[in-house]
Amino acid sequence: MVVTNRQSGTNVHEVADAIYRINTPIAIEGAGGFSFNQYLITDDMPLLFHTGPRRMFPLVREAVGSVLPVESLRYIAFSHVEADECGSLNEWLAVAPQAVPLCGTIAAMVSMGDLADRAPRALADGERLRLGKQSVRWFDAPHLPHAWDCGFLTEELTSTLLCGDLFTQGGADLPPITESDILGPSEAFRHEMDYFSHTKNARVLLEKLASTNPATLACMHGSAWRGDGAKLLRALADALSA
Repeated sequence: MVVTNRQSGTNVHEVADAIYRINTPIAIEGAGGFSFNQYLITDDMPLLFHTGPRRMFPLVREAVGSVLPVESLRYIAFSHVEADECGSLNEWLAVAPQAVPLCGTIAAMVSMGDLADRAPRALADGERLRLGKQSVRWFDAPHLPHAWDCGFLTEELTSTLLCGDLFTQGGADLPPITESDILGPSEAFRHEMDYFSHTKNARVLLEKLASTNPATLACMHGSAWRGDGAKLLRALADALSA
């Protein structure tokens, strides 16, 4: 792990081949520690998944710049429209002149055509996009855990699921990647602050994600996780049904 900003604690760690987790720990008054993660895929056409909140842009830019030139970014991707997902999107488009927003068709239609300073590249459900040696594939997942426009990317070469808000873990001092239980901590967090929409389609959508057999789950809050991702996604479906 490389700390790129000692004041904030922002750090970078390679969680899968050519996929880097950028993490900034924070303290929330009255709620304890928390963290924001972005994931950088360093291929011929580099992709950043999640931008972080707008005011965190200088920290994330510094971290990305420790891995590759920020102007080389080609895609700024996100799961759904929310501040920590795409709050600094336009700041990234300004420093990366070849980059375009990458999102699902709903986000492109409803929000990005207006919010983004550059036209988005919309991906249909199941659509694949090559980045070079690596490729990503988009999966629509409306309201899982929340937002009509929600969806996720999987990086197919490394079997990494960029799973956004799924398996959110509280705390600011967690390892970059773990093989220990994250379902228990994430469920404890959900029961304290339930951010799930509880869509009736949750199990079907989680099974769609499980069918990709991810080996790494790249979570936006807390540790990334390595192991049998399909089994863990099905366990989450069971927990949501309980």
